[in-house]
Amino acid sequence: MLYVVGIGPGGLDMMTYQARAAIEEADVIVGYKTYTHLVKALVGDKPVLKTGMCKEIERCQAALEMAQSGKTVALISSGDSGIYGMAGLILEMVTKHSWHVEVKVIPGMTASIAAGSVLGAPLMHDFCHISLSDLLTPWEVIEKRIIVAAEADFVTCFYNPRSRGREGHLKQAFELMSPYKDPQTPVGIVKEAGRRKEAKWITTFGDMDFELVDMRTLVIVGNQSTYVEQGLMVTPRGYQL
Repeated sequence: MLYVVGIGPGGLDMMTYQARAAIEEADVIVGYKTYTHLVKALVGDKPVLKTGMCKEIERCQAALEMAQSGKTVALISSGDSGIYGMAGLILEMVTKHSWHVEVKVIPGMTASIAAGSVLGAPLMHDFCHISLSDLLTPWEVIEKRIIVAAEADFVTCFYNPRSRGREGHLKQAFELMSPYKDPQTPVGIVKEAGRRKEAKWITTFGDMDFELVDMRTLVIVGNQSTYVEQGLMVTPRGYQL
């Protein structure tokens, strides 16, 4: 059995019972080293196979090999395993290469949900997720998605917004959105949502400080109805009050 587990944003209190049960049942844990550290309290003395960044295929290969040998394996992802996580890659490998492994995908709380709760209720109407990482997706494709999301007035959640190798991607995204966004549009910034060093800022599209953002940050850009009141970012659903 191979469990592909979404462990949530980081804090154990935001992990589902199903995710905890899968980790407890597993004979071995596999994951990116930062994520394995987040579940250390649940792992005990079980063997842990951890790798660094950009080793996703190797992690999945190892997890499948161990599961096929008869072990119960928990392959962990932060957030939800099916949103920028390991679920898709595992299922691609299983279906294309005929692995004889039973796979069960365990959902988890994704970063946008955790960050949204910290900010207030910015995701009450239609919204979308866009990753600004161009490691696997051409930047030209990402640009098109940013533009149409802004034109359609979606609340937009930016994953992987800024790193050492991509210092300017978030700024470029804002430049692409600027023809469709009022400068006073609220923007929420949440760093390390659900973790010990969680921090948040609420600003406006026109006053955005890109230096606050890193890879552990999620940025939520509101729509034309989003407002800020008493320190809370709210996107109305449309109820007549």
